[in-house]
Amino acid sequence: MKLVIQRCLEASVKVDGEHVSSIEKGLLILLGVSVEDAQEDVDWLVNKVAHMRIFNDESGVMNKSILDCGFPAIVVSQFTLQASTKKGHRPSYIKAAKAEQAIPLYESFVSQLELVLNQEVGTGVFGGDMKVSLINDGPVTIVIDSKVRV
Repeated sequence: MKLVIQRCLEASVKVDGEHVSSIEKGLLILLGVSVEDAQEDVDWLVNKVAHMRIFNDESGVMNKSILDCGFPAIVVSQFTLQASTKKGHRPSYIKAAKAEQAIPLYESFVSQLELVLNQEVGTGVFGGDMKVSLINDGPVTIVIDSKVRV
């Protein structure tokens, strides 16, 4: 499972012109599920995201987590994070999980993050043609791969 975490001043998701989620200061999380992923990846990533110290403390040092600050999050499914670009110029998505595997893991990530953060987490629409907007804060953008835990 791969995540792109973006610290933002605001973020929103629209599907077919309809507003489905928005937050002010917090995290926009793009999540890509691979065919190799399981619940263990979800558990590890939720813990990692909730405790990652990427928000500034009173001294301006990135020393606080989203959990410490009580900020909201939006999680958007994005199968293209599983793209392989090794050959040619057209990405291959063969490692991206199909919906029957990806949806339960995506939903589990969202529900576990809600439990840890003790608040509702915004989402996009799985498989939808989403328009995602954000004002990246910093910019702070972190990529996490659950298969790379060194």
